[in-house]
Amino acid sequence: MKLERILPFARNLLKLAINEGDYAVDATIGNGHDTAMLASLVGETGHVFGFDIQKEAIESTTSRLKERELFDRVRLIHGSHNQLLTTIPTEAHGKIAGAVFNLGYLPGGNKEIVTKPDSTIEAIEQLLSLMKPEGVIVLVVYHGHEEGAVERDRLLEYCTTLDQNRAHVLMYRFMNQINNPPFIIAIEKR
Repeated sequence: MKLERILPFARNLLKLAINEGDYAVDATIGNGHDTAMLASLVGETGHVFGFDIQKEAIESTTSRLKERELFDRVRLIHGSHNQLLTTIPTEAHGKIAGAVFNLGYLPGGNKEIVTKPDSTIEAIEQLLSLMKPEGVIVLVVYHGHEEGAVERDRLLEYCTTLDQNRAHVLMYRFMNQINNPPFIIAIEKR
């Protein structure tokens, strides 16, 4: 297949945005795969802020980061991503190069605990105020469940109304696949 699949495309967008020494955010750390990737991208002189409301996600990500000797580059926050503005230290304000969200529920976790459109949109708004110009937010939208479909619709409505002088917004998806495959919304701050 020549077309890039969803997750590799998401990672490549982040690789284009984040350099050694940058700040980055994993807004939904889950099992820590993206957190570890971001920690590798920011290098020894950068820093990642990771958020999740589930203790299991914090524990899993901590273990993954320690195994890869990346833990010292990351601050994990056991809380909602809509606490970005009050949690991320002022020295990082205006300097965040990239952020990622994997929306839905924790893989292998409680499927009743899901991301919610209000807190996700609040977090995006906060990130847009904290990011540097050309900073990129990547949202991987898993919408194959009832709450995911609600969040998808609210996000699409919100993103299509973002002022083009404030941000560029891209949607990347496969249109002819069955079972509601995930898709990407990417927001680049202007």
